[in-house]
Amino acid sequence: MSQLLPERRTRGPAQRWEPLGELEQVTERMRRLLDQTFGDVGWPSTFGEGGSWSPPVDIEETDDAYVLEAELPGVKRGDVDIELVGNELTIKGQVVERERAGILRRRTRRTGRYEYRVTLPDQVDGDKIDANLKDGVLTVRVPKSQKAQRRRIEVKT
Repeated sequence: MSQLLPERRTRGPAQRWEPLGELEQVTERMRRLLDQTFGDVGWPSTFGEGGSWSPPVDIEETDDAYVLEAELPGVKRGDVDIELVGNELTIKGQVVERERAGILRRRTRRTGRYEYRVTLPDQVDGDKIDANLKDGVLTVRVPKSQKAQRRRIEVKT
C-alpha cells in the first residue's frame, strides 16, 4: 500500500496560499507571546520603528549613466538624503508614523529609518548627479565619466 498525503477539501473558491503572510502571522504571535510572558521589552517588529530597512531599488546601466529607481511612497523631497563618497552612493532618510485617531489593527507599511548603499564603478562623474522624486519613486541618475563611456571603434583596412 502506498502512502498518500491527506487530501484537503474546502468548500467555496480556492484561496491563494501566501507563505510570507503566514510567516508574518507566526512572527507576530511569537512577539505577542514573548510580550505576555516577559512584559513589553520592546521586541522589534518586522515593520515597526525598531530598526532600519532598505527600500526596493532597481539599478539600470545605460551607455552613459547608472540609473537607480527607489520606491519611497509617502516620502517628501526634503526627507531624502543622497550622498556620494568616493564611488559609494547612499540614499537615506526616515518615514515617520502618522498620528492615528483609531486603533491600528494591522500594519504592513514600513516606518522608521531607511538606508540603501551601493558601490558603483570608479568611473562616475559625481559632479553631474541628478535626482528626482515623483509619484513615490526616487530616480537618481549617476553619469559615467568620459573615459568609462562606450565608444565604437572603426576597424581600418
